[in-house]
Amino acid sequence: MSRVRVLVLRAPGSNCDYETAFAFEQAGASTSLVHIGELVRRERNLNDFQIVAIPGGFTYGDDLGAGKILANEIRFRLGQDVPRFVESGRLVLGICNGFQALVKAGILPSPRVGQQRMSVTYNDSGRFECRWVHLRVNRDSPCLFTEGIERLYLPVAHGEGKVVAAPEVLSGMRKVLYYVDELGNRAGYPYNPNGSVDDVAGVCDDSGRVFGLMPHPERSVRGSQQPHWTQGATEGFGEGFRLFANAVKWARGL
Repeated sequence: MSRVRVLVLRAPGSNCDYETAFAFEQAGASTSLVHIGELVRRERNLNDFQIVAIPGGFTYGDDLGAGKILANEIRFRLGQDVPRFVESGRLVLGICNGFQALVKAGILPSPRVGQQRMSVTYNDSGRFECRWVHLRVNRDSPCLFTEGIERLYLPVAHGEGKVVAAPEVLSGMRKVLYYVDELGNRAGYPYNPNGSVDDVAGVCDDSGRVFGLMPHPERSVRGSQQPHWTQGATEGFGEGFRLFANAVKWARGL
């Protein structure tokens, strides 16, 4: 059986690309770091891959807002390539800046390039928030990345992580992850580090195959990366690894 192939999309300012590639490789996939210019020039083809991952970072310096320029590259220069990729049954993952780009390109909460229906904006605290957060998985979510997972403990690092949407969009949104306290209860700041409406930390499309989240699972792949590693939790994989393992396992059937 051939290995699942993952395209890790790069652009100027990406800084979590190698970590994301490593996470997928640990899950058994083969990864390629591909600059967006290579896709625009048709030097690389999305259809050669089963998974596209857009990692975190500060693409194009976030000069027009977090992920906005990358979103415009996807929207105006790739056109329907990403929606067609999704329609073919493949997977898309956006982490932090990648999530922001998917939202602003109109791919989340549903793949409609050019029709932005939600946004990710400045944290209520007015500052960059960098800490580990508790997350609860929505049991009713169709997201295949979180299958079999109830709780997660992952790091966040962002200045623009607040999910906002009109009430009619919010009510139909496929919410995957919620910011919660240690007991799993929604508790507001600082447990919700950015003020996201309904404490939303991640969303997916109706198919469950396009998933975006603000926390960084690629920074929690090894047990030794968890903050409580000094208590002996250094063996095996970190909590974020399960998201990548689920994706690769599912993609093997494509």
